[in-house]
Amino acid sequence: MKERRKRKGIVSWSALFWSTLLLLVSSIFFTTLFFYPFNDAQPPLLFRWETPPTTSHATITIRETVVLPDQVLIFLNYPPSFRFHTKHDLLCLYFSADSTSRLTQPPIQLHIARLHEQIVRCALPPRGNTVSIFIKSDGVLPTKDSSTHHWTPLVYEALFDRDNTTIVFVKGLNLRPERLIEPSRFQCIYGWDFTKPKFFLKSEVISGAQEIIRCRTPKSILMGQAQAQAHAHSIKVTIQTRDTEIFPSIARPGLCARHNTPKKKAYEICICTMLRNQARFLKEWVMYHAKIGVQRWFVYDNNSDDDIENVISFLQRVGYNISQHLWPWVKTQEAGFAHCALRARSSCKWVAFIDVDEFFHIKMKGGLSDVIWQHAKPGQNVGEIRTLCYSFGPSGRREVPREGVAMGYTCRLSGSERHKSIVRPEALNQSLINVVHHFHLSAPFVAVDSDKSKIVINHYKYQVWKVFKQKFYRRVATYVADWKEKQNVGSRDRAPGLGTKPVEPADWANRFCEVKDFGLRNWVFRHFLDHRTHLLPWQPEFDHHIRKRRRRKDKIMIQPFL
Repeated sequence: MKERRKRKGIVSWSALFWSTLLLLVSSIFFTTLFFYPFNDAQPPLLFRWETPPTTSHATITIRETVVLPDQVLIFLNYPPSFRFHTKHDLLCLYFSADSTSRLTQPPIQLHIARLHEQIVRCALPPRGNTVSIFIKSDGVLPTKDSSTHHWTPLVYEALFDRDNTTIVFVKGLNLRPERLIEPSRFQCIYGWDFTKPKFFLKSEVISGAQEIIRCRTPKSILMGQAQAQAHAHSIKVTIQTRDTEIFPSIARPGLCARHNTPKKKAYEICICTMLRNQARFLKEWVMYHAKIGVQRWFVYDNNSDDDIENVISFLQRVGYNISQHLWPWVKTQEAGFAHCALRARSSCKWVAFIDVDEFFHIKMKGGLSDVIWQHAKPGQNVGEIRTLCYSFGPSGRREVPREGVAMGYTCRLSGSERHKSIVRPEALNQSLINVVHHFHLSAPFVAVDSDKSKIVINHYKYQVWKVFKQKFYRRVATYVADWKEKQNVGSRDRAPGLGTKPVEPADWANRFCEVKDFGLRNWVFRHFLDHRTHLLPWQPEFDHHIRKRRRRKDKIMIQPFL
């Protein structure tokens, strides 16, 4: 009996361990509640772990739909264990509430967006119809739990920046170009459902201009950034105006690459570009710029449907460091370039922002790095080098030159038109203001104009009518109207004297020809022409001849053994 009483007064090591563990878990739980001012019915912000579905059968769901002017984006959310569907597995399904008839159509294209998310691009539905996805193996995906947004207004993208701010990309602010806003006009809101104010987490706006709002990231979210890459996609961010209007949002912030920028960047020179249906020109443009020193390419794809994925795959296979990024947002080139500058900042010392029909033409000895060194020597705080553009015309041609644009177009206007820039990403102003051609810089960085005797840009702007008509059908730039609309008729992005009618002028082939310019043509001829086949490496026939030559060489090597 005495022994039993003694034993009751002693706490076992096992009991002590479990009591301590329980106390620790309880402390973490209550601390989390203190930092996250959310209702206990909701999980803490940024710690919303993916849980297995409660049903016995995990399903793909439609997260949300965005209706653009010429197509629909449908965001699919996949369970963790599911493989992504291919274009052949899905159909776009159109139906109306008061009709049993249904229409189906193959999707325009599919894109992997982020972890467990895929974007399906569908044609616009007929008036009064709803669009959904039909999976050939499983049936129709329900739309009742998803939200549909029209393109404007919309918060469409967001990033957590390394200075503890959130960069929010917004369509529908209608702000003037290159003008900063008064930050107090807006505030940022974080949460899951913006119809329930008690679950909001608000923060102040630091700067805003054009389509970009930068706000201070709340401390409770910063605490979770160690796990943000896995969980940030479950949290949305939006903006609220002074008159309490809350913008609809599909933006789930992702992380900018690397919190700490390395002292030595992986690449000296990179290029950012935005394009739409320019795949047939991409090989020449990448191969040429690699020859003059570009090491990395960021291609922002603005809803192409011309097999660009296969062209980029080919370039990757043969050794070019090029990546494709879907940027489906209409007329957002400035915002896209700001987004690309943030992506490139951790790995690129200098980033050029040019189009696929623009080629740096170096007139001095050396490559692009030598030109940069000439204009931005150490200690001069040069953050941007601006290069003049010279616009080339059809040069008497009526068909697309098979040898490429640099060899095919040799006649241009005598005067320069605008400029394009090579930028140090660290030098950009916090607002990220740019007008495609140049950025606003932060102190003490300055911009310099390049010496046109050392470098210019050949802009193959006015090509044969077939190409010109496709290019200007729907431009990606923010402030330029569709060329057939009677808006901004005097814009320098329009063809002089063309007006708004989509009819080829009788003298189109000979327009814009004031100066014969063979400089870049001769350089390309010397450095790229295969003297055995008389072909250039971007011509389709070149690959065929190379494969044929390799097979013949392999056959010769095998013959002695036979």
